[in-house]
Amino acid sequence: MTIIKYPSENDVNTAISEKEPLLVLISFDGKTAIVSQIDEAMEHHILLAKAGFPSTDIDKYFRIVLDEDGADWTFVCPPDYKGIADKQRRITAFYKDGFAVISDALSELGFMVGINIPKRYRRHFDYMMSE
Repeated sequence: MTIIKYPSENDVNTAISEKEPLLVLISFDGKTAIVSQIDEAMEHHILLAKAGFPSTDIDKYFRIVLDEDGADWTFVCPPDYKGIADKQRRITAFYKDGFAVISDALSELGFMVGINIPKRYRRHFDYMMSE
């Protein structure tokens, strides 16, 4: 996995050592992660642009906010995820893939924390569970 630390490796490592919250983007294929201290970019699409990627590619990444207490997953399943037309199957695949890819990225970053889906992002998750 390629880990891009924005604006620099030193800045992100300092933020980690000072236990600052981080924004993390992880590509759906698990090959790339972009990490920044939260105050550097404020939102995931801004971080994507600051790191040199089109902000319109936001739906190609799993999005988390990370600190020593856990990883909050912004659980928003794109309508075209993996070309799966059936909504329940698509959300289920997104959930399974996300947990696998995010867990690997957290390990690479040295974080052994739980993955949480905050209540405000549970709409898709709740849909998957109700069907």
